[in-house]
Amino acid sequence: MAVPPLLSVRPAAPADEAELAELDRSTWSTLHAVLPRPVPPYDPFFEEGHPPQDFFVAEAVETEGGAPRIAGYIRLVPPTPLACNAHVRQIRGLAVATWARGAGVGRSLLRAAFDEARRQGANRITLRVLAHNEPARALYASEGFAVEGVFPGEFFLNGRYVDDVCMGRSLDPA
Repeated sequence: MAVPPLLSVRPAAPADEAELAELDRSTWSTLHAVLPRPVPPYDPFFEEGHPPQDFFVAEAVETEGGAPRIAGYIRLVPPTPLACNAHVRQIRGLAVATWARGAGVGRSLLRAAFDEARRQGANRITLRVLAHNEPARALYASEGFAVEGVFPGEFFLNGRYVDDVCMGRSLDPA
């Protein structure tokens, strides 16, 4: 299958909600999820604490001659409301549609998050990832993230304990 070309990365809009909700459900996996698989009736994708302005979306064309559609998203937020760490942003969600994997969507979303975090005045960015999610950890490491801590056995998933890995990096000027 040919890899679709990435068209753009842009801020999410309220009109993206249904497509983002479907993407979120279709990419659910024990590789990264600590909550059970969503079942109907589904909660809204955008809600209090998860507004559209926290998200960026990547658009691509799934099929030749097709219309652009959302290929992935990333959520970027301050880790706390405290002024003493207002210089930090945290990634709290990254998903790429199965049909768009291998096209650089995740990398493009990360780089958009770096730019937005800098624009917001941050000089550091962090995230948490499950230890067994090797594809995500490899992507993050290739974009300059380093392991800064591990919570051993933090989650019990599918009958086994899984470490929670904290990663971070500096946001040196681009």
